[in-house]
Amino acid sequence: MQLPSRSLWESFARTAFTGGGQLWASDTAVALPELAAGSALGVRLDALRGRSVLLWTSDQITAALALIEIDGVARRLVLCPPDADPAHLPYVVATADVDVVITDKQDGAPRLAGVEQIIHCGPTIRSAAVDRTPRHDTEWILFTSGTTGDPKLVVHTLSTLTSAITPGSLAGPIVWGTFYDIRRYGGLQIFLRALVGRGSLVLSSPGESATTFLTRAKERGVTHLTGTPSHWRRALMSPAACTLSPSYARLSGEIADQAIIDHVQSTFPRANVAHAFASTEAGVAFEVTDGCAGFPVSLLEPNDCEVCLEIENETLRIRSPRTALRYLGRAEPLLDPRGYVDTGDVVDCRGDRCYFVGRRGGIINVGGLKVHPEEVEAVINRHPGVRMSRVSARKNPITGAVVGAEVVLAVENGDGLGAGGVETTKAEILASCRGALAPHKVPASIRIVNSLGVTPSGKLVRRDA
Repeated sequence: MQLPSRSLWESFARTAFTGGGQLWASDTAVALPELAAGSALGVRLDALRGRSVLLWTSDQITAALALIEIDGVARRLVLCPPDADPAHLPYVVATADVDVVITDKQDGAPRLAGVEQIIHCGPTIRSAAVDRTPRHDTEWILFTSGTTGDPKLVVHTLSTLTSAITPGSLAGPIVWGTFYDIRRYGGLQIFLRALVGRGSLVLSSPGESATTFLTRAKERGVTHLTGTPSHWRRALMSPAACTLSPSYARLSGEIADQAIIDHVQSTFPRANVAHAFASTEAGVAFEVTDGCAGFPVSLLEPNDCEVCLEIENETLRIRSPRTALRYLGRAEPLLDPRGYVDTGDVVDCRGDRCYFVGRRGGIINVGGLKVHPEEVEAVINRHPGVRMSRVSARKNPITGAVVGAEVVLAVENGDGLGAGGVETTKAEILASCRGALAPHKVPASIRIVNSLGVTPSGKLVRRDA
């Protein structure tokens, strides 16, 4: 259902004064209804009308305020994620025809060719008369996650970003909490849900421990909590997780295997646990709430729904009004002639269920045989003593590569195991793999580690052999 409003402010203002509209970070709180009579920008909105704006901020609350103020005013809004390499800014500015940079950085923004104005924005709303009449269908430019070199810039509009949101579908008061950063697609979706659904939002902060964030979430009464499976695996290692009692918990951004779905559900027995498929290019495709990994094969059948799914060459393809419009500054098409996005996610259909097995470009080649790391990780993660795992290629002079696994043990099982207990756990993991996987997929080595890296977008850090 697409929102009828012409701007983000209009979407918010319809419900802003009936509850919600609070943003909380680790050291800052903002009441968004204050924007009705004020602004966080260091310039009048008229100065931004019709401009192409790069939003480059240090913190999420400042970005949130700027998003609400700029949509419908600027013709183009480029949302720069916090981990973006400043060396890529000249490419971004040139490609998106940026002529204004909005920033909260103390040292300002570097002088870039084509940029006419640098405007300061902060987390404080100052009283001011503001004309928020929307005159543009603003293009929202998002970076894809995990790119190397110059980032791929993906074009959305408020309509494509909010097409999966049904205003008023949730009973309040709703307090969202998210491990995501709102300057990437996953976090932006949660921010928009909170904004147009009379909700409030607790934001995580860079470098903040899971325990600290979950403690803040508890204090603010979070009812809806979201993150990637990797976020969840790390969060559930904290005793603070058991102090929360959300009514809704959602996983997206990575494959949600049965082990992590079950763990979230057992931690929050009263919660509706969902896992969703979404990406910057494809948008939100679907949400699964039946407690099982994968999705029903019935979603592939022709129906009257606005989202169409198909599998071609084992890869999921999506057509919907939620997909991005195009890439900016690239000749390669985002949509095929029939309007489908090729997600690059490999799917295996067995009976009445379809399962994600990995990314098309992430295959390990073992003597000419394919191995998807995520498929092996799903088996390893079933072991009750395992919190999370990462599978990658290890060089081998005979087969070219073999499968290697790094494993983080669950806190309650890892402490005090001793060398003998660790070796027993490794042997049990290998036995599980041999019973569930083809021989070439069984790890040739298992290494116990204290932690595994997670990218700023919340995905497990992958590395080559």
